[in-house]
Amino acid sequence: MMKRMLALFAALVLLLSVSAAAAETTLTVSGTGEVRISADTAVISLGVNARDRDVLKAQQKVNESIAAVRSALAAQGVKEENISTEFINIYAMYDYQNDQEQLSAYNASSTLAIMVTDMDSVGALIDAAFAAGANTLNGITFSASDTEEARAEALKEAVADARKKAEILAEAAGMTITGIETVSEGGVFSYENDMGNVRAKGMAEESAAGTVVQAAKLIVSANVSVTFEAK
Repeated sequence: MMKRMLALFAALVLLLSVSAAAAETTLTVSGTGEVRISADTAVISLGVNARDRDVLKAQQKVNESIAAVRSALAAQGVKEENISTEFINIYAMYDYQNDQEQLSAYNASSTLAIMVTDMDSVGALIDAAFAAGANTLNGITFSASDTEEARAEALKEAVADARKKAEILAEAAGMTITGIETVSEGGVFSYENDMGNVRAKGMAEESAAGTVVQAAKLIVSANVSVTFEAK
């Protein structure tokens, strides 16, 4: 009788251990979600570069052209507080003849950062700046002023992506997803999908020349790690 009771007890312990192990089975997967939104703000980086053997004259050329560019942008409706100095630089240039270093000129440059919220005006502002004396264009950075809704949607998509992966893995292993044990956010990031298409058109006819700017789409991306319960 005692042996039978011990055998039943051992079987019960084994059954409970198997059941507990089955209940503790988990699958941990990562999920990613992406949402694309339109940019509503652009920062144009452009400026003036000039050279002269006299350092003061080189800087004067730059200052005069920058002032003209600022005036041209103001005439286009850009507010003064949306135009800021981004970079100023002066350096000496040398020639090397007969193993001797000789000063050839000074290179002066100044760059402006112009913040724009009217995406349709970006190309026209670049044209106006270059017509006023700008001769360098460093690029355009696009951003969106409000990404909260897109961030929330990206997180939802990331969790849905994780669940889809877990269900595929569970089915392949002959299991079923029964719940979620933990969810952790890996981060939410915003970045440009494209640098924006900046090009000149109609260059064969000077009067028809113009800069065309296609605002970049922004990608809001979220990553999550989810541990699912399965049996």
